[in-house]
Amino acid sequence: MAPRSGGAGVTDPVYLSPPDIGELEESYLLRAIRAGRFDPDGPELNAFEREVAARVGVGYALGLSSGTAALHMALLAVGAGPDSVVVVPTLTFAATANAVTYTGAEPVFVDCDTATGNLDVELLSDLLGRLVDAGRRVAAVLAVDINGRCVDYDRLLPLCAATGIPVVEDAAQALGSTYRGRCAGTFGQVGIYSFSHNKIMTTSAGGMLVSDDATLVARARHLANQAREPVPHYEHRDVGYNYRLSTLLAALGRAQLGRLDSMIARRQALRDRYTRLFASVPGTRILGAGDPGSNCWLTSVVVEPERAGWQAGHLAAHLAALGVESRPMWKPMHRQPVYADRQAALTGAADQLFASSLSLPSGSALTDNQVERVFAGITEFLEGRR
Repeated sequence: MAPRSGGAGVTDPVYLSPPDIGELEESYLLRAIRAGRFDPDGPELNAFEREVAARVGVGYALGLSSGTAALHMALLAVGAGPDSVVVVPTLTFAATANAVTYTGAEPVFVDCDTATGNLDVELLSDLLGRLVDAGRRVAAVLAVDINGRCVDYDRLLPLCAATGIPVVEDAAQALGSTYRGRCAGTFGQVGIYSFSHNKIMTTSAGGMLVSDDATLVARARHLANQAREPVPHYEHRDVGYNYRLSTLLAALGRAQLGRLDSMIARRQALRDRYTRLFASVPGTRILGAGDPGSNCWLTSVVVEPERAGWQAGHLAAHLAALGVESRPMWKPMHRQPVYADRQAALTGAADQLFASSLSLPSGSALTDNQVERVFAGITEFLEGRR
């Protein structure tokens, strides 16, 4: 793993995925501030949109205030509404399901594949058949690329195309990832990225909608800018939203985008080291390991207590005592009180991953000293369990 300067005292916390910000980002922000353009259509934002679109290979990009806002706009653009349902992986962050609810559509949950944590395409096929047979209008399938590993789009896209159901790709965790050489976020009719504080690159808060569909992006842009009509006075034919990305945050994003490859490389190096460490530990595996296209946003270890002789929570407690942050995978949406009464197609896979997984410090901003603290702590724990 490439060396990284900086040292932390043993009492300093080690975070899961801290922002990786330096002098380049500072210079871009100062330049934007001194330019004095803070309107929602300034040159920094326009340039950031063009650069993201070029990076991932799509025609159009729309900078927004969060990944959640991008999901909301994407779902409205493909026709989600009160008369429809949207299929959502149950193993995901709440924002995925919340964005569906914002549109008035009903989220229907589908379980995951145990090897990757991504949605179970075979189970989805059966679910879509039952929804169509029941006369439900399926507005979209939301595909979430967990921990930066893409969904099996070779199987998913033909399935949805055969039924005429749009795919919305939630690539919030997957900017810079690829599948069969194609960039994450570009497989559906529309895709989104998140730039929140702990993502692969950050603007502190923010997101991006991307698509090759000019009409779709124009509609989303209109709604995200308070749905103001193009007339001299303020006129509105639709209910709009204040979702545009700040031009200052766009400047920060441009600096981050220029460093994206190096930040991914460091996370991949951390993933490789975790993989080697746990390779000799019975009853453990790295979720989604072996995918060269993953940006390795987070590395999660899955533990089989019967074989390992310990539980993921035991390792989490040990690391917490050392000031090292870790966390389980997402609590499944069908287990969240707010969504517990929603329809779901389940195999138990997401429940099992939630109970048996632990996400470990994976950020590109971790110093060498912090990385050594993490690995020393894990090694100490493992030796104590032998």
